[in-house]
Amino acid sequence: MVVTASDSSPSSPAEPKRRREGWSSIFLRVRDYDLAATLDSGQAFRWQPCGDSWLGIIGRRRVRLTPMRNGIRAETAGPVADWQWLRDYLQTEVDLDAVLKTFPDDAPMRDAVAACCGLRVLRQDPWECLASFILSSTKQIVQIRQIVALLCERFGEPINRCNVEPVVRLDSATGRTLQFAFPSPEKIAAVTEPELRACKMGFRAPHLLAAARQIADGKFDLERLRHLPQAEAREELMKLRGVGAKIADCVLLFAYGFDGAFPVDVWVERALRELYFPRRRVSAKRLRHFAATHFGPHAGYAQQYLFHYMRTKRS
Repeated sequence: MVVTASDSSPSSPAEPKRRREGWSSIFLRVRDYDLAATLDSGQAFRWQPCGDSWLGIIGRRRVRLTPMRNGIRAETAGPVADWQWLRDYLQTEVDLDAVLKTFPDDAPMRDAVAACCGLRVLRQDPWECLASFILSSTKQIVQIRQIVALLCERFGEPINRCNVEPVVRLDSATGRTLQFAFPSPEKIAAVTEPELRACKMGFRAPHLLAAARQIADGKFDLERLRHLPQAEAREELMKLRGVGAKIADCVLLFAYGFDGAFPVDVWVERALRELYFPRRRVSAKRLRHFAATHFGPHAGYAQQYLFHYMRTKRS
């Protein structure tokens, strides 16, 4: 369902008629926001559909998001004085039309935008984003969700549940529930590699452990990356064990808002080869140069449209 702003009133037939006891809510007015595409497009791994809504964890808050005809209804347990954290996470204040106008005017990009209308790029916590993408190496999205669910269940701090909120399973195959915050670097740094491997992360365990220990010991400053040029921030991230170009670009794009970052995974490489260089043999170096020069200042946004288009519309 694509959110639009055609009506001046936030009310809609789909809007919940009862307010859950102990929960705060807000209506975020936003045009052209496809909540399902945004939350289910491989950017973040802790969102689960629940009827017409999406349930997930942002920091230490359980959040329910419901797409409406003219915005998004958001609910979270407990009082909320300022909702800017949610606007920032969802990037509801971004002028999507202005972003789309910077895309190259070619057939593949037009097709991807038409197929994924309303797709946004999230702004996530840097540590959770980094850790999640370290765990993503050679894994499919459903598998990443399972690993992250186990990691949070075993090492994350419990989130107090509102007694009227039903338990919602993260994934029918895992049976893990959204009851835990993402574990901090300090928490991960204090556990052993075998304990991490028990979360089904395999060879990724020592990578995650090394990154957590460097951050917990103050040897790597995630906050500092915000103030660096994109190329320098990318270089710094790639000094971490298990972080290559693709993972670094994902973190730059999804956590720090470097819109020029263009992660290239198997889906995006396939998109570039099939849509832009059909029936031609193109080297990986040529593809990287093309990706770096063709898609404009918001190349990362373009990448996300191509990724979601290939994964859901052309696969």
